[in-house]
Amino acid sequence: MISDPIADMLTRIRNGIMTRQKQVVVPGSKIKVAIARILKDEGFVRDFEVTKDAPQPQLRIVLKYDRDRKSIVTGLQRISKPGRRVYVNRREIPWVLSGLGIAILSTPQGILTDQKARRLGLGGEVLCHIW
Repeated sequence: MISDPIADMLTRIRNGIMTRQKQVVVPGSKIKVAIARILKDEGFVRDFEVTKDAPQPQLRIVLKYDRDRKSIVTGLQRISKPGRRVYVNRREIPWVLSGLGIAILSTPQGILTDQKARRLGLGGEVLCHIW
């Protein structure tokens, strides 16, 4: 049993990037699919798909590299952990690398990027930083 499934997902992506894998497979859940959708929309991963495997669906994330085989994702950091939750209000949403990276937040409106949460005036739990 994994105590922190989001950290496990980020670690699998980080390990896949370090070994130049084309894709990584993660046990699926709604929150992981929402995070993968944000990563795709922001251009950090090429694509993702959810397979209908039994007993648990799998999330297949296709990693993205540039022409020199360097990863688009240069850093992933889990912020809020099961032992220490990090909540922010709308004025305290962090800037990741002065706006070059993104923070992913869990808000009452769902899983959002830092920019969208600021635009909607929402705070929430800071899940991770991606740059």
